[in-house]
Amino acid sequence: MPRRGHLTTAVAGAALLLGAVSHPAVSQTDHDGRRVLVFSKTAGFRHDSIPAGIAAVRQLGERGGFTVEATEDASAFTPANLRRYDAVVFLSTTGDVLDAVQQTAFERYIRHGGGYVGVHAAADTEYDWAFYGGVVGAYFQSHPAIQQAQINVEDRAHPATSRLPLTWERTDEWYNYRSNPRDRAHVLASLDESSYTGGTMNGDHPIAWCQNYRGGRAFYTGVGHTVESYAEPAVLDHLWGGIRWAIGDTQADCRPENGYRPLFDGTAASLDGWKQAGPGSFTLGDDGTLTSSGGMGLLWYADRSFGGYSLKLDWRASGASGDDNSGVFVGFPPSNDPWSAVNNGYEIQIDATDVPEKTTGSVYGFQSADLDKRDRALNPPGEWNTYEIRVEGERLRVWLNGVKINDFTNTDPARSLRDGHLGIQNHGAGDQVSFRNVRIKELPVRGN
Repeated sequence: MPRRGHLTTAVAGAALLLGAVSHPAVSQTDHDGRRVLVFSKTAGFRHDSIPAGIAAVRQLGERGGFTVEATEDASAFTPANLRRYDAVVFLSTTGDVLDAVQQTAFERYIRHGGGYVGVHAAADTEYDWAFYGGVVGAYFQSHPAIQQAQINVEDRAHPATSRLPLTWERTDEWYNYRSNPRDRAHVLASLDESSYTGGTMNGDHPIAWCQNYRGGRAFYTGVGHTVESYAEPAVLDHLWGGIRWAIGDTQADCRPENGYRPLFDGTAASLDGWKQAGPGSFTLGDDGTLTSSGGMGLLWYADRSFGGYSLKLDWRASGASGDDNSGVFVGFPPSNDPWSAVNNGYEIQIDATDVPEKTTGSVYGFQSADLDKRDRALNPPGEWNTYEIRVEGERLRVWLNGVKINDFTNTDPARSLRDGHLGIQNHGAGDQVSFRNVRIKELPVRGN
């Protein structure tokens, strides 16, 4: 992953941009590859942080290797011009900023795989354009005074939030929204309404989310009202990850997620129901991450077994070569012998360098993943991935970063999936794989 750049010059350089943002888009840096358009036209309230935001996104382009262009000229919204960009950043736009022809061009852009990034007042934009309301996810309703609040990071794997702490305290202008996007978008972070005054969303207050929308990718964050925001390293990490996902440089599961409960939430207390079988162990880091060491052993959830369920967890292979070995075991009987899980359950493998039936996404030793889909969905070593492992009856399906890569049906009565335990593997002394945010949603047990 590229080293974090020195971005505190964003505010100092803002004045130099005041005359540039009203002109048609002009390339500022000649990068090969990805290209991002920052659009900051306002027809309502104008944020004085816009120049600082543009300066910050330009420097994020230097950090991430993508070209950044900026404009407030809506005539840039033509089919031919928008095709030049991998994402369009709506940076605190307000009011009606595009006419009907320009709106049609943007809709076509999204439907053909374009990326959208909405920052702060992007939610205070185009109230009468239903497509835009869908892509931004929720419209602005009101806000209290600028104050400090606590953000709870719900998704620990998405690049926009993977570098943030579990709880993130900062000062900003906190928007209330006209609707809750949770049922149609994937919530990345939410506000703790008890940590500040003026929240009106009844305790469920998303503040950043992502979604796959009508063929494109859409990311929105409510942060970024103040000039000072764009000199905060955590805010810049947050924006950088959102842009990287929107332009397709990294993968994540942005399907709506509801009804899950944690089995491991990053705290030591949530490990009370788990047991270590065999040699080796897992270390709990200050960032709420479990990292394997030694082996071959298994950290398994001993409190109870499960039948039908959707199990989600985030994982990261640490080695640069990508050959770290681990896996997620399902459907095995309780035992302090890790080989019992091997012999009586199924392993969803983590090791991208092995043979097809033993590589990442495979049902180890039984069925390969769809390797073309797997390769497109898989993030490289050092970056987080998300598995969904769904068991219904004897059917076992695997999603990697929101893409279904395996569909396997058990026919061996000795390995029945209808009732069993779950676990994560520590494979060997040279293998270092980390896990976060293990959660489960129970499903009806169905026959196959």
